[in-house]
Amino acid sequence: MRKKILIGLGLFSLIFILGGTYTIISVEQSIAKLNTLIKLHQVEILREHLLIQVKKVQGDLGLKNTRYAKGFGTLVTDVGQMSGVADTCFDCHHKEDIMRRLTELRSRIELYKSSISRAFLVRAGAGREIGEQENAYKVGEQIIADLDNIIVLSESRLEKRTDQIDREVANTKTAMFVLLVLQPLLIMGLAVIFTKRFTSSIDSLMEATRKVKAGDLNYRINGLEDEFGIVANSFNEMATSVQRMYDELQRTEQISILGQLAAGLAHEIKNPLAGIKAFMEIMSEDSCLPEEDMATLAKVLGEVKRIEYLMKDLLNFARPPLPQLNETSINRRMESMLSIVALSAKKADGREVLIKKELGEGIPPTMADPLQLEQAFLNLLMNALDAMPDGGTLSVKTSYHRPSGSILVIISDTGKGIQPGMEGRIFQPFFTTKAKGTGLGLAITKRLIEQHGGRILAENNPGGGASFKIVLPVQQKSKTEGQEKGEREDIHS
Repeated sequence: MRKKILIGLGLFSLIFILGGTYTIISVEQSIAKLNTLIKLHQVEILREHLLIQVKKVQGDLGLKNTRYAKGFGTLVTDVGQMSGVADTCFDCHHKEDIMRRLTELRSRIELYKSSISRAFLVRAGAGREIGEQENAYKVGEQIIADLDNIIVLSESRLEKRTDQIDREVANTKTAMFVLLVLQPLLIMGLAVIFTKRFTSSIDSLMEATRKVKAGDLNYRINGLEDEFGIVANSFNEMATSVQRMYDELQRTEQISILGQLAAGLAHEIKNPLAGIKAFMEIMSEDSCLPEEDMATLAKVLGEVKRIEYLMKDLLNFARPPLPQLNETSINRRMESMLSIVALSAKKADGREVLIKKELGEGIPPTMADPLQLEQAFLNLLMNALDAMPDGGTLSVKTSYHRPSGSILVIISDTGKGIQPGMEGRIFQPFFTTKAKGTGLGLAITKRLIEQHGGRILAENNPGGGASFKIVLPVQQKSKTEGQEKGEREDIHS
């Protein structure tokens, strides 16, 4: 979204810059055209002024030798003004054909001045004087005719040029007016688009918040992009995590209820079962019973012991003892359990189990309950042996991840593996795929690991078999033994 905001600001700035640039250029062009038009009108005025001066001199020439004749000084002044106006026409820039005509006009004005001088200064005789005067008058009339033609032609062109400039200025005004109207509309349109995208994304997030608040933890946000997409992904991950935690909480509550029920049931069964077991043991000591009855009593005693074992597992699951924390070596606990499993593997008939261990070095000791860890490790190792009825390889690996401060324990086998879709269910109480299993072994193992702040997960190996991964945090000894003993006494009390 940050990128789109920058793009939007860039577009707004570009619109303002282009609009301002166009306005400035248009105004400058209009001013330049109007200045040109003013200069053309000034030139036209100069030509008309020149025509007036020529006619004025021509009038002075016509009044010569009359009682209305002006003095020679006045004539000289009028001729000087005419010559000055004629020279002013050359100060402006003209086209080549205009300059040619102005040059010819200037030559005739010079000839006109010479003719006037001869007409007023010659004293050879009255006839010659009149001839010079008429000659000067004809030159003046020719100049007046030329000026009339130039003025008429210029006025026609100036009128067309004026109309053209008026249209161009009017078009420029229209364009500027349209730009003045469209620019705010365009900016408002872009603002509406960006605001709509912004608010729609916020509305989606708010709707998702309301859904989750109402209890719909399966609601997910889709279709958002940019930073809002990142927020949506984080929200979806949060909702998934909350859903998982909620499911875990429900499962924990169910397990707690189940544990209480199991504890009560085990307590009610335990006393009658102890009486039945004692009665069966007394009867089995009677040598007068037939051999067939003795065999039946042995089977009954075996089933009673099996029920006792089940009741013990139920009590361990329902009321697991609090861990008695001591500084413990994970590798030493694993070595101890591997020695027991190695004996069990040797006693197995018709199969060969190879035990491979890779115990990492530099694993620090951690505060844990050694007996509970051994029970968890032994459960997993014995399950691995049971998963390989035809033999195979049992692998154990431990390592220490220093950045996270945790110990990783991996127990793998090459058995038949976990049935697809059962990876999460195998830790549920009473779930088992064994014919004689109780389904409490992995549930108890998971609880023991979680009591130490760790976690356990199971997965199938790519080459066959299954792996159980245990992650345990390293807990350093921070209290004296007396403090720990006092705390344990407070807990038990």
